[in-house]
Amino acid sequence: MSVAKRIRRSGVACLAGVSVFALVLGASGVASAQSLDQALAMAYTNNPTLNAQRAGTRATDETVPQALSGYRPTLNATAQAGPEFAKQQASGVKTNGWLWPRAFALNAAYTLFNGFVTANQTRNAESQVRGSRETLRNTEQSVLLNGVTAYMNVIQAIALLELQNKSLAAFQQELRATRDRFNVGEVTRTDVAQAEARVADAQYQVSQAVANLSTAKANYRQVIGVEPGKLTTPRSIEGTLPVSVDKVISTGLSSHPAVKASEFAVDAAMFQVKVAEGGLMPNLSLQGQLSQSYDQNFSVDSQAGAAMTLNLSVPIYQGGVEYANIRQAKELLTQARIEVDVNRDTIRAQAVQYWGALEAAKAQIQAAQASVAANTLALEGVREEWRVGQRTTTDVLNAQRDLTNSQSALVVAQRDRVVAAYALVSTIGRLDALSLGLKVNYYDPRVHYNQVRDSWAGVRTPDGK
Repeated sequence: MSVAKRIRRSGVACLAGVSVFALVLGASGVASAQSLDQALAMAYTNNPTLNAQRAGTRATDETVPQALSGYRPTLNATAQAGPEFAKQQASGVKTNGWLWPRAFALNAAYTLFNGFVTANQTRNAESQVRGSRETLRNTEQSVLLNGVTAYMNVIQAIALLELQNKSLAAFQQELRATRDRFNVGEVTRTDVAQAEARVADAQYQVSQAVANLSTAKANYRQVIGVEPGKLTTPRSIEGTLPVSVDKVISTGLSSHPAVKASEFAVDAAMFQVKVAEGGLMPNLSLQGQLSQSYDQNFSVDSQAGAAMTLNLSVPIYQGGVEYANIRQAKELLTQARIEVDVNRDTIRAQAVQYWGALEAAKAQIQAAQASVAANTLALEGVREEWRVGQRTTTDVLNAQRDLTNSQSALVVAQRDRVVAAYALVSTIGRLDALSLGLKVNYYDPRVHYNQVRDSWAGVRTPDGK
């Protein structure tokens, strides 16, 4: 073969290396292919971790009406009845016998002032709600990133299995050719044994690739909620990334839901300190009562009453529990502030890590493409030289192994590039269904909050449970 032809064939091999995923996955059909966006849409809808967090966010919404209940009156009714034996003496007249006293009362109470505890409890609850929404958004990002990883792992496993099958077929062909040459006395038994050893190793690699594919499919089922179908090469998302790692860091620090959730936790902790301090302040309440009683004694058949009182309670000393609660709340506030810094440091580290991983994957793809082209050319040359007796069987087997390894390295690098890009999108807080444009019914946590915030009564949830 001429040098010019070898160079042209090398270029074709390099081009093929660029789209290893497309070649492997395209062979499985496109008509019913499942794209990455479709898989993420299913994860958004079906993932139990995400649905559980949505339920947790709805539960947190209920803390606001719980706090608002402090602005509302309380009503309760009491009733009592039962036989009673009594003795009575009045004006020298003694009376004894059984009575059947009955009493009914309706009590109402309304707090006029409680040291701003209700107001601060409401602000605390609202901060918790905002924090829970950011926690939900962070969970959504984690689930979608897990979905991307699971999707790409299946694609990688399919591609690696295809390469191992091709490698096994090539080694089996080399084994047949070596046996034929052994039969005519051109090679030794050692050459045959070396070829047989490579076939056995290739069979093991195929078995390992099958196991890896099964594991990848199981993880896909866990995250996405369905079995993987015919997957397609994902679209590039690198165009949505900031232009520098510094921009990634600054955007992540201001937009990442984990950071924002911890900031809302600081707000909630601040209001909790004020709630605790309210325990040292006076409490003023208005109470009213309507009562009706019967057969309370021998001289009165029935009695009715109505009362309204203004009650003032001033705490002086309650064993020190209020002071301990205040100190505890202040320490929890300090902890919440430190956790904001922890989350910011985590985001900063992740930005640098994923940016480096993306750049490394790009460089690895270029190196692997060059390696695939060179090893393809080398394998062809070694085979030609082997046919004329200038190379040994070991040389051919090694060249085939080197080609398979470089192709596998290219597959891994392509997978790493996609995952690193989506991880960076997650770092800047934009790996959510709305930002990705997924075709789903978006879950808006504000809907449930608005449904329950001003609810005064009722045990059914807005969805009818």
